[in-house]
Amino acid sequence: MYLSQMSLNARSRSVRQDHRTLYETHRTVMSAFPAELPAGERVLFRREDVRDAYGAPAIRLLVQSLSPPDWSVLADRPAGYFLSAPVVKRVELALAEGQPLIFRLVANPTVKRDGRRLGLLTEEEQMKWLERKGEQGGFRVRREDVRISDMGFNRHRTASGHMASIYTVQFDGLLYVTDPERLVDTICSGIGSGKSMGMGLLSVAPVPEGLLDARSP
Repeated sequence: MYLSQMSLNARSRSVRQDHRTLYETHRTVMSAFPAELPAGERVLFRREDVRDAYGAPAIRLLVQSLSPPDWSVLADRPAGYFLSAPVVKRVELALAEGQPLIFRLVANPTVKRDGRRLGLLTEEEQMKWLERKGEQGGFRVRREDVRISDMGFNRHRTASGHMASIYTVQFDGLLYVTDPERLVDTICSGIGSGKSMGMGLLSVAPVPEGLLDARSP
């Protein structure tokens, strides 16, 4: 698995063109991969609007893929597009049952009713959705370990020219590994709907020493 990170200058006109909407970000990300993806490939990304070291608006773009991307396709962008050069690293996940991990997930929690996919708008519904995804995906979460941030509706124009809206929630906190192999599969394939629009990338990291209290998971 490969993880890419880019820091982009949100004041750059070229950045604004490439990332005006999540659809445009998707198109920019996919330009680094073959038009016909290798079998089993799933490219996931997450856009985070942040501030640079001087407090100016910036975009942190995280991209996860099974095959290596070719970011040289962005080499023709004007000076000032990147705040720092793209970083690509290969990651091998070695997980153990019961292991705690810090995680972040920007997702589109939904339920299908009467043939329609509806957004889950309350924290209780969103937490239950995450718990279900964990049961299916090899991890367990506890409500007291999770912070839920409502990011509202993201509206964008699709390739066909239609306006679309996707409801976005950010989950941050701790998860506990219940099935290491299944969790690796979940991380590689993503969680929930809206993956082409920057949803579903589950980022995990080791828990810093001393962060956990004495409670058993």
